[in-house]
Amino acid sequence: MDFTNEQLERYSRHIILKQVGVKGQKKLLGGKVLIIGTGGLGAPAAVFLAAAGTGTIGLVDFDAVELSNLQRQIIHQTKDIGKPKVISGKETIEEMNPDVKVVTYQEWVNSGNIIDIIRDQDYDFIIDGTDNFPAKFLINDACVLAKKPFSHAGIIRFEGQTLTYVPGQGPCYRCIFNNPPPPDAVPTCKQAGVLGVMGGIIGTIQATEAIKYILGVGELLTGQLLTYDALHMNFRKIKLPYNEKCQVCGKTPCITGLIDYEQAVCEVKK
Repeated sequence: MDFTNEQLERYSRHIILKQVGVKGQKKLLGGKVLIIGTGGLGAPAAVFLAAAGTGTIGLVDFDAVELSNLQRQIIHQTKDIGKPKVISGKETIEEMNPDVKVVTYQEWVNSGNIIDIIRDQDYDFIIDGTDNFPAKFLINDACVLAKKPFSHAGIIRFEGQTLTYVPGQGPCYRCIFNNPPPPDAVPTCKQAGVLGVMGGIIGTIQATEAIKYILGVGELLTGQLLTYDALHMNFRKIKLPYNEKCQVCGKTPCITGLIDYEQAVCEVKK
C-alpha cells in the first residue's frame, strides 16, 4: 500500500521513529486488536490505538454509557449517556481516524461466544479491559486455548497492575492467580472507588503493549507484573515464574474448555 499525503502527515511522528518508519506504520494499519470492555481501561486503550492507526479495532461491551462512567471512560461524552458503549466508542474512533475499521460486539463475553469473537477478524492481540474476575479468567483461558497474546490489567482506588501473555513466552494470568477469589475478598471499583486517571495510565500501557507486539519492537511485559501506586508515584516490576502445573497452560493442563464463573460479591465496610 502507498500512503496518501494525509496519512504521511497524520503518522509523521511515527514514521520518523527508526523503530516504526513506513514499514512499521503499514504493520499498524494492517494490525487487528480486540478490546474486551470499553470502560476505564478499554476506553483510553481504544483512543490511543485508533490515533496510532491500528487498522482494525474490535470493541466488546454490553453496557450503555452512564453518567458515572465519564469520570474515567474518555471515549464517551455527556451526549452519549444511554447509548451502547460500543456504538459510542465506534463513533468517537471514526471521528478521530477514518483509517480505522471498528467492529462492534454488543454482548457479554461468555464461554459460548468468546472464541468466535476472537476468531471473527483473526485478531492479532487482545486487551482485557474488564472489571471483574470471571471475565478476566475467561479471557485468559480463551486466549491460551486460542494461542492469542493478550494484555491483562486491573485498577482500583489508587492502584493498578498489568501483565502481557504471549503463547510460549511466559506465564499466563492463571499461572499467577490460579482461581478467582472467594466472595468478600476483593471489592470492585464501583464498591471501592477508583481515581479516574488510573484507567488512562494503565490502559495506555496496554495499548503500548499491543503496538509493540504488532511492530515487533522492544520488550513486552511477559513474565512480569507491572504495578503502579499513584499515591506514592511508584512503578514496580515483579518477575513472574511460569507454573508448569498451571491448569490451562501447564505441561499437563486440566482445563481444556472454558468456564463461566459467578461474580463474587464483596461488601465494603465503611
